[in-house]
Amino acid sequence: MTVVTLKGSPMQTIGELPVVGMDAPDFGLTDEDLSNRTLSDYAGKKIIMNIFPSIDTPVCSSTVRRFNEIASKLSNSVVLCISMDLPFAQKRFCGAEGLDRTIPLSDFRTGQFAKDYGVMIMDGPLRGLMARAIIIVDDNGRVLYTQQVDEISQEPDYDAALDFV
Repeated sequence: MTVVTLKGSPMQTIGELPVVGMDAPDFGLTDEDLSNRTLSDYAGKKIIMNIFPSIDTPVCSSTVRRFNEIASKLSNSVVLCISMDLPFAQKRFCGAEGLDRTIPLSDFRTGQFAKDYGVMIMDGPLRGLMARAIIIVDDNGRVLYTQQVDEISQEPDYDAALDFV
């Protein structure tokens, strides 16, 4: 279990982020056209997972914009923006913002990704949503880097993460 905060108030997650060097857990997430996406859909590419509570908050939307900009400069990599938001909300936001370099994915159907990756918030006002984190998976499906953002209302350390891309 990890403790994160929201404006200083502690909340617990269901577990820990995956361990660097391990095989990334498989997942089943929903894309904007309601299709299922799995880890193997991105095989052979580095995967940057931008995990956050909700696209409809200022910090979360800022991270999606920033990662869209980052993704435009990467090769053989994909950026997955993962939340519990409905795919319709993700599509609306990305369309309105002209964001087409990231791949929005939702865990709304099962919450299994949030559990398997240790990011589901278990208490407090954001219970059931995901804590802010960055996970980078190499092109062989192994976890290369993890970053748990301690304070949910803050953006991640982009530079630290990009050192692994």
